[in-house]
Amino acid sequence: MTDLSDINTYINQLYEQETRLTKEKFTHTTQLEDFSPVVDDDVARYLKLLIRMIRPGKILEVGTCIGYSTTSMAQVVKEYGGRITTIEYDDKIAKQAALNFDYAGVSDAIELKIGDAMQILPSLNDKEFDFIFLDVDKRLYPVLFNDCLRILKSGGLLVAEDTLFPVLELDAKWHDLIEPIEQFNQQVIHCPELESTLLPIGDGVIVARKA
Repeated sequence: MTDLSDINTYINQLYEQETRLTKEKFTHTTQLEDFSPVVDDDVARYLKLLIRMIRPGKILEVGTCIGYSTTSMAQVVKEYGGRITTIEYDDKIAKQAALNFDYAGVSDAIELKIGDAMQILPSLNDKEFDFIFLDVDKRLYPVLFNDCLRILKSGGLLVAEDTLFPVLELDAKWHDLIEPIEQFNQQVIHCPELESTLLPIGDGVIVARKA
């Protein structure tokens, strides 16, 4: 059996020269040192490709962190006038993300909300977003599922990161995140309104289209 690490190394080398914005460059220029892991480059490329194909007018990202995935998506939405609303719980990290958006020249395409997603999502309107990207505290995935479904437009996409946690060899400190991810995956798969697939890129990305 081919080692997945060999596959990832090959893919990363293949796109090394083509990719202008990379996880390594983005985190290197970020002044803040203590923050949660950001998406891998293959996930960022996938998000950009999806957005370029479907051209969503309104995107919601739950879990900004320092803004790597946000910036990657914003580079595409700026081309056609789309907008991203992104939610970050930690005020200090959110301020760093805002600086990163300014540095990358994408601030005008982004609305940054600072606060608890469990309080913000219920306040959002029904069928408001064309595209939702979920990359927040994994314990919140099943909690936020119903609100994500409610505010997603018909034909819209729900994309969630880290959805292969149940089968990955994780550090012991992440083991409490396995059960909520498994619960979320089951919610998506068994939801009659969603058609989905789970892709083995990054730490797993589930993509679901709302009927």
